[in-house]
Amino acid sequence: MTETTYREAIRQALLDAMQADPSVILIGEEVGLYGGAYGVTKGLIDLFGANRVIDAPISEAAIVGAAIGAAMTGLRPVAELMYVDFIGMTMDQLANQAAKSRYMFGGQISVPMVLRTQGGTGRSAAAQHSQSLEAWVLHTPGLRLVMPATVNDAYHLLRQSLTQADPVVFIEHKGLYTMKGTLDTATPDGAWGQPVIRRDGGDLVILSYSRMLHESLAAAERLAQSGVQACV
Repeated sequence: MTETTYREAIRQALLDAMQADPSVILIGEEVGLYGGAYGVTKGLIDLFGANRVIDAPISEAAIVGAAIGAAMTGLRPVAELMYVDFIGMTMDQLANQAAKSRYMFGGQISVPMVLRTQGGTGRSAAAQHSQSLEAWVLHTPGLRLVMPATVNDAYHLLRQSLTQADPVVFIEHKGLYTMKGTLDTATPDGAWGQPVIRRDGGDLVILSYSRMLHESLAAAERLAQSGVQACV
């Protein structure tokens, strides 16, 4: 187990996945030489080369479309959008191609790709770079949604996302990148798709995800001071 940041846990997950599986590639704006908008992919182009860490033009639709095509033909791409706010530019590709292909082709084609992006507020990034648009993904049949809340979750949920046969949208909260925590690369906090209890309590249940998990735990602590025990 090691102490690291949310950002570094995601980078380690990408590094480990690329070392374990040569079909894993990265594609997005400035993911290569610049190292990603939030530094997550820093140095990966030096380790794996420009054929596997691909700097794309400024076209979100092209990035996702290329990733879908690559996934259909044997690769396991990780596409990156700088901000979830730009996901609207990709919705035809995501909702009409990636999400539907398995069903349109009777299960003969899968789209094993991950779309990494960053969402949430708290960084003074204004109206077009601070939204939480996960509901768009959640209500699109055929897409899986992942939003890790802890350092260990960030690592394991990304590694698990890269084993799925269907497309996964992996939204990282930009306010968590510098958060520190314990990473145990051998042991996930819970099973894929199953809830994890972070605090026991018998009076009420608070369901949360991503950054709001930490706000919920803080709220539960305040409730406990009044004698109310919340399960988070």
